Amino acid sequence: MMNPTIVAVTERIAKRSHNLRQAYLQRLDAAAQEGPKRGQISCGNLAHTVAACSHSQKNQILDLTRLNMAIVTAYNDMLSAHQPYQYYPDELKKVLTDLGHSAQVAGGVAAMCDGVTQGQDGMELSLFSRDNIAQSTAIALSHQTFDGTLLLGICDKIAPGQLMGALSFSHLPTMFVPAGPMTTGISNEEKVTVRQRYAAGQTDKHALQEMECQAYHSPGTCTFYGTANTNQLVFEAMGLMLPGSAFVHPDSPLRHELTAFSARQMVKISRSGDYRPIGRVVDEKSLVNGLVALLASGGSTNHTIHMVALARAAGLILTWDDIAELSAAVPLMARIYPNGPADVNQFHAAGGVPLLLKTLNEQQMLHTDVLTCYGTLADYFKVPTLINDQLVWQDVPKSSNPEIIASASEPFSSHGGLALLAGNLGRGVMKISAVKPIHRKICAPARVFDSQNAVEAAYKRDEFQQDCVIVVRYNGPSANGMPELHKLMPILANLMKQGLQVALITDGRLSGASGKVPSVLHITPEAKRGGPLSQLKDGDIIAIDAESGSMMCHSDLTNRPITGPQQWQQQGCGRELFTAFRHCVTSAEQGATILFNPEF
Repeated sequence: MMNPTIVAVTERIAKRSHNLRQAYLQRLDAAAQEGPKRGQISCGNLAHTVAACSHSQKNQILDLTRLNMAIVTAYNDMLSAHQPYQYYPDELKKVLTDLGHSAQVAGGVAAMCDGVTQGQDGMELSLFSRDNIAQSTAIALSHQTFDGTLLLGICDKIAPGQLMGALSFSHLPTMFVPAGPMTTGISNEEKVTVRQRYAAGQTDKHALQEMECQAYHSPGTCTFYGTANTNQLVFEAMGLMLPGSAFVHPDSPLRHELTAFSARQMVKISRSGDYRPIGRVVDEKSLVNGLVALLASGGSTNHTIHMVALARAAGLILTWDDIAELSAAVPLMARIYPNGPADVNQFHAAGGVPLLLKTLNEQQMLHTDVLTCYGTLADYFKVPTLINDQLVWQDVPKSSNPEIIASASEPFSSHGGLALLAGNLGRGVMKISAVKPIHRKICAPARVFDSQNAVEAAYKRDEFQQDCVIVVRYNGPSANGMPELHKLMPILANLMKQGLQVALITDGRLSGASGKVPSVLHITPEAKRGGPLSQLKDGDIIAIDAESGSMMCHSDLTNRPITGPQQWQQQGCGRELFTAFRHCVTSAEQGATILFNPEF
């Protein structure tokens, strides 16, 4: 018997979404029944399609008995996770050509790196880039000359955006083709120590730069379990890529064979084979499987926004209450930094995603009757390997390190990594898996700021001498794009190291790598739209209890005026292009998207 909470939440999502999902599936079926669009466009349209192709590729594309796959790539060579994608299109095309089919790079999407823009002006465009990527993916597919989609994208907003765009072409079979993490650099503990010492003025910028370059040192995703690697784990759990492929190193022979196999698999799940359109693969059951994996692994808080948005792209209505109810039932089964010392390479070596999913299945936490892009969900409990240069999947062994992946009988915690907090300040999310139980409750005076830079300035003035709840408001999606406030983490960690009880409350976001500081994020309603944070002032007593899920201000806010900036002032490069986003974006709780805003 499946866990009753998993069943109940899944059924509630399906019931709530019934009309929307049925309309979505009707569009899928109508598009599928029309057959290949390539055969319905004019001769002139087709001529434009094949104009730049070689003679042999022209013949393949013009032959409607053959397949033409779209490649939507997020390649650029300044983003370490996406730099390996440079040669993927050629590799994929060669495999498909050898099979008598073809592929074209349908389009490229923006791929900004939060690691570069963290604490900088560019971070204000980060979250909005997800919807831009979704639109760009859909525009790439709008040429209507394709029989399937291969998505080359990994990182924070990029992979969710690509999936949202692909779901708008629901009748096309679609797979992600991952690239894998970089090798392990310095330890996460050393990285955090140097950052905290620099924030405290105890080391210089040269030492900080040297450390950072040792941490981020080669092609591949960063090795901590942030939003990028959470994408990979969750999407593998949803059956959107090959089993066991998320965390294979970019330069390994296994990675190259997995990439080639992805192209071969796309042929198998095309309309002429075992047809598996993306709109059928992503349903309420696969969505819940992804959420279970997210919670069991202690994944990024950003996915409380992304999963809501991508669910809506598939005609499903997911709420924070669903995620909170699942988190109360799903045990924490993995410890990956910041939830523990291990990085994703060590997690992968310990059994990785296949072992995590197998263990969750033993606990009756997963829907096994789901459609995946390869085989069945049972195949996702196996690991890929090369035997005599041939790709095979084998049963995953027991964890080689039970300190990283727990056994089914001995989870690290009885509940998942995220908690929903609510009270007279609104609703927000905390990543409790990285917060020690002693720090999950705090009652202290508020210190109220309108930016992380103001907090940093106050820290340098040595203003934090007592326990406090630091409030950073006017950082929600309609204010300044909801930037990640990761610059605050070394500062707040230093205050905790000094023995102070501190916490953060914000309508902004934090990096998926944020750790031990108790932080209530994504507060909705946000201050810019008159939420209670806009009424707070220094000295208000705030009580946070992550165990009970409460977040209260003990002051009476009923008739208190709104304070703080009421309009975000345009400054810096690029912001003027996103004015419509700030005016029309939904709340964080609704996915912080403009794409499904009924008022837009």
